[in-house]
Amino acid sequence: MTSRLVAPLALSLLVSCMEMNNKDGYYAADTGRYGGAAGDSGGGVRPPEDSGDGYEPEEEDDFLALRPTATDSYVFVVNRSRNTVSRVSVPGLEVVTVEVGVAPAVALSTPDNSRAVVFNEGSDDVSIIDAASLAITTVDVRPNFNQMVMSPDGVWVVCYRDQSVESDDPATGGAQSFNEISLVNTVTGEHFLRIVGYNPRQIRFTDDGSLGLVVTDEYLAVLDLFASDPSVSMIQVADDLLDPPPAEEVAISPNGDYAFLRQFGQDDIAVIDLALSELVTRVPVGLNPTDLDITPDGAQAVVVSRGSNELHVLDASDPFATPEVLSLPETELIGSIRFSPDNSRAILYTTAADVAHYTTWDRDTGAFTTRRLKKPVAGVALSPDGGTMLVFHDAERDAADTPDTSPFYGQDALTLISLRDFRENALLLSAEPIAYANATDGSHGYFIMDEQPYLEVLDYSELSHEEVTLRSTAVHVGVLPGTTYAFVNQEHELGRLSFYDPSTGVLETITGFELNAGIEH
Repeated sequence: MTSRLVAPLALSLLVSCMEMNNKDGYYAADTGRYGGAAGDSGGGVRPPEDSGDGYEPEEEDDFLALRPTATDSYVFVVNRSRNTVSRVSVPGLEVVTVEVGVAPAVALSTPDNSRAVVFNEGSDDVSIIDAASLAITTVDVRPNFNQMVMSPDGVWVVCYRDQSVESDDPATGGAQSFNEISLVNTVTGEHFLRIVGYNPRQIRFTDDGSLGLVVTDEYLAVLDLFASDPSVSMIQVADDLLDPPPAEEVAISPNGDYAFLRQFGQDDIAVIDLALSELVTRVPVGLNPTDLDITPDGAQAVVVSRGSNELHVLDASDPFATPEVLSLPETELIGSIRFSPDNSRAILYTTAADVAHYTTWDRDTGAFTTRRLKKPVAGVALSPDGGTMLVFHDAERDAADTPDTSPFYGQDALTLISLRDFRENALLLSAEPIAYANATDGSHGYFIMDEQPYLEVLDYSELSHEEVTLRSTAVHVGVLPGTTYAFVNQEHELGRLSFYDPSTGVLETITGFELNAGIEH
C-alpha cells in the first residue's frame, strides 16, 4: 500500500458558475448501461443456452458501464485511455485532474461522500481518493481481475474476475486463478486475499454491510466484513459437485437472516441461514424458475417459474412456510419481474422470445393485465418514483406478426409508459441506447446512444422527449447529486464533459481537462 498527494495535472480550474440547487444526497438513483449484466452485483451470469423449456435464458436488464461517480460535492470522471480521474466540483465546476493506475475501469463513491475508489484493471490496483484533498492511497490487488463492487457502508470493496464480462486487459500468460477475490478496506487501505468457489458470478451484501455473499458454481461464500480480519464461510449449494448447476442469482432478506439462491435448471430455491452459515432447506417453486426478487417492502421473495407459468411467493422472514402459488395468464410467456418502488404493482415480461407484450400485476387486487408493445422486450427500467416505465427494444428482434412496413421494424426503439394510466410514447432510435440515468426526483431521465453525439432528455410527467446535440460522441451519462442536471462524458483526446439543465435547456461544455480549458457556450 502506498499513499501520496498527487499534484494535479492541471491547475485548479475556475469556470463559469451555473445556478444549481445542490442538496446533500447520494448520486444516481438509477443509472446504467443498457443491455448489460447485473449492475449492483458487479457482474452478470451467462448460463447455458438451453434453458430446458425451449427458450433462451432471461437476460437481466440491470446495467454495467464505466461511468462517472459522484459525491454530494463532486463528480469523478474516469479517463481510461489517459490513466487519470478528473474531479468536477458542484456547483462551481472547478476541474482538477489526477493520475491513478493503468486503465481505470470502475469508479465508485462511498455513501458518506468522503472517498472515491477506482479499480485500475491494467495495473492491478485500487486508488482510494480523498474527495476533498485528492490524496490517493494505492492498494495492490490480485492480478487479472475485471470487476469491483462496494459494500453499502463504503468500508469495503471487493475485486474479482467475472468471466461473463469481456475484458480490455486479458491475461497474457503465467498462472491465473478463478477462485480468488481481493478485499480492500477503503478506510485503512488494508488488502486481504480470500479464496472462494470457482467462478465468482455475483456479489451481494446485507443491508448493514456486515456480510458479503459471493455466488460461485458450487458454493456460496459468506464474508464476515465486521471482523478486522474478514473470515470466509463456504456453504455448499450444489448437490452434484461433479456437474454443478450454475448459481444464477442470490437475494437477501432485509434483516439479513436468510439468503435465497436460484440455480440454473433447478426447480427449487436454496435457502441459506446466514447466522448458521448453512443451507437449511430447498423450496420447490415449479418448473424452470428464471427470476427471483425481494419485494420492495422486504416481506416476500417472489420467484418467476417460466416453465410452469407461475409465481411462487415466499415469506422472506419464514422460508419454511408454504409459498403462495399464483397462475400467470396461460397465453403469455413470462420469465422476468420488476417491482415498482412502492410495491403497488409488478411488471412481468420475457426477454427470451420475440413476444411484444408485457403484463402488470396489481399487488392489491391480484389482477394480471396484458398489454401490447411495438416490439419485443430487451430490457425494462422504472423511474425512481415508479410512475414511468422504460422498455428498451433491439433492432434485431421483431414480433412474428409485425409487418415489415412498420417504422419500428428492424430498428432500435424505446417506449415510455405511464404506470398511472398506461399512456405510451414509442420512440424510434437512430442507434442502440448504451446508457441511461434518472434524476433522483423522478422528473427527468436521460440516455445516450452508441456512437451518437446526442443527449436524449425524457420528461416523465409528459412522456415527452427532447434531443440535445453535443460537440462529440457521448460515452457516459449521469445526474449531478441533488439536482436534475445531467452530465455527459464525451469522446475527446483531452476530455470533454457537458452539463445540461432541463429547466432552462442550457448546455455548457468543458473541453480539455488537462489544458485549463473552460466552459464553451
